[in-house]
Order: sequence, then C-alpha cells, then structure tokens
Amino acid sequence: MRNFDLAPLYRATVGFDQIADLMDRVLANDAPQPTYPPYNIEKTADDAYRISIAVAGFGAEDLSVEVKEKALVVSARKSDEETPRTYLHRGIATRAFERRFHLADHVRVVGATHTDGMLHIDLKREIPEALKPRRIEIASTKPAGQSIEGHANA
Repeated sequence: MRNFDLAPLYRATVGFDQIADLMDRVLANDAPQPTYPPYNIEKTADDAYRISIAVAGFGAEDLSVEVKEKALVVSARKSDEETPRTYLHRGIATRAFERRFHLADHVRVVGATHTDGMLHIDLKREIPEALKPRRIEIASTKPAGQSIEGHANA
C-alpha cells in the first residue's frame, strides 16, 4: 500500500478537508470492488445525473434505495419463491447485493424508477444561494482634493 503525505494539500487549500478524506478512503480501499450488479452513471443535464443499475430478476418490492450519511445505498434481496424451480442453466443472478455511491455536497436524490429490469436513480445538484458565485463591487476612493476628472480643485 502506498502512503501519501497530504500536508501540502492542507497548506494550499482552505476548507477542503473532505478532499483529503476522500483520497484517504480511495487509497485505503485495497479490496477488489464488486462488479455485481453492473451500473452506469450518466450526466443528463448541467446539474443532473442518473445512475442506472441492471437488476434483472428483481421486482420493485425486492429493491431498496436509501440515503444515509452522504451515501446512496442500493440493496436488493430476492423474496423467497413460492414454487421451487429446477434450472437446466441459471445465468441470471438474483443474489442479494448492496452497492454504495458516495454523494457530493448538495447532491440529492430526486427519484427512482424500475423499468424493464433497470433501476434508474435520478440525482440533482442544488447549490444553495449562499454558495453560488456572486460579484463583489469594488469601491474606489479618490484622494482628497481631487475632482472626478482628476484635476485639483482650485
């Protein structure tokens, strides 16, 4: 495992402690990432995103989508089948899973839909008015005894 000194990051930034935490989390996670179920993340607008997860074999009642502690947690547990089946080939995995997506600040889940074996989760970034860029007026002062044209008063 690699160790990185993040001290220069702290010296050059103000209020970006979460970046260092994110880097620590990524670098500390040496475990292989799960590949089931497959998913896509797409940008649908300037401040809108969609996570699409392939959940073939799961019904809407088998799926759970919740947000806790800045993380989107998607999980599924197949309900017990009433009639036992004998498979000649079983290629559609319906094993239980839990997948986590870490959400950035001011990103909220707008909704989720389950259509044709796909779970679509829509996200929107909503920056509060207080955090949006604003223009600061620069006031200029003129030296004492100067008129607007820059000539001395007589």
